[in-house]
Amino acid sequence: MWLPLLVFVGLLLLYRWYRQSHILENLSDKYVFITGCDSGFGNLLAKQLDKRGMKVLAACLTEKGAENLKKEASSRLQTVMLDVTDSESVSSAAKWATDIVGDAGLWGLVNNAGIAAPVSPNAWQTKAHFAKVLNVNLLGPFDVTVNFLPLIIKARGRIVNVSSCFGRLAVVGGGYCPSKFGVEAFSDSLRRELRDFGVKVSIIEPGAFKTPICMTETHVKPVEHLWSSLPSQIKDYFGEQYYQKYIQNLTPLFETSSLKIHYVTDCMEHALTAVHPWARYSPGFDCKLYYIPVSYLPTVLCDYLLCRSSPKPAYHLR
Repeated sequence: MWLPLLVFVGLLLLYRWYRQSHILENLSDKYVFITGCDSGFGNLLAKQLDKRGMKVLAACLTEKGAENLKKEASSRLQTVMLDVTDSESVSSAAKWATDIVGDAGLWGLVNNAGIAAPVSPNAWQTKAHFAKVLNVNLLGPFDVTVNFLPLIIKARGRIVNVSSCFGRLAVVGGGYCPSKFGVEAFSDSLRRELRDFGVKVSIIEPGAFKTPICMTETHVKPVEHLWSSLPSQIKDYFGEQYYQKYIQNLTPLFETSSLKIHYVTDCMEHALTAVHPWARYSPGFDCKLYYIPVSYLPTVLCDYLLCRSSPKPAYHLR
């Protein structure tokens, strides 16, 4: 009874592996524009694609980041300064890329630039805190995509948007999760709109990896600042013990991050170079084995799992 089913599942998995193993030819003729190349995933991906012979256009926020990247790459790789929150900067980068790619168009656009802090209870934050994260993580990729879209359509190319497993499951407060949920929705609608143009859109949903965005010190200081700036009434409602416990809970969340960030860039590379890229990639065991499965659970079970280790406020139902 079970044997035919097992054979069918085995053949299906084999077919999926075989289909996804097909890689495009003439990669050395293709241009790829990547945002957020100063460090982390963007920096590694730029060097990775450069080694594959692709023509990398790496956007950095700082001169130092651009200089360091050029030292570690071939002469093919070119850099440009880009602040994804500044529409003039985005427009200027698009014109720069247009002059370089010419009639070839842009094969790949990787919207990788992002920030996370501050991560805290929503009640501790202001509209400005949310806006800062949303401007980088959601409105930035939108602006970049719209400006570069004519080049991508010309090449019938690829768009790769970096979301997060926290774009499937809201684990923390602040603007990060809403921004990544937004990236998911933006990417889904974009994928459907562009399929008749021959453009493919992929979403990368990493778990926790050791990049600057996932360092404990990156998050603890902003939380300390938020707590010290809170009105006394909100502080009384939450209590000092809640604050201390919240800080303690941040440490394991980031300290257990994976060092193997190439898992993420390998997914990005596959999305750009495979004949049949996936619509979604979920690199990281924490993502595959916990966050994504939990996101499919009934709300009551999901809430229980996420709240069982949360600190309890001083003012709560007893």
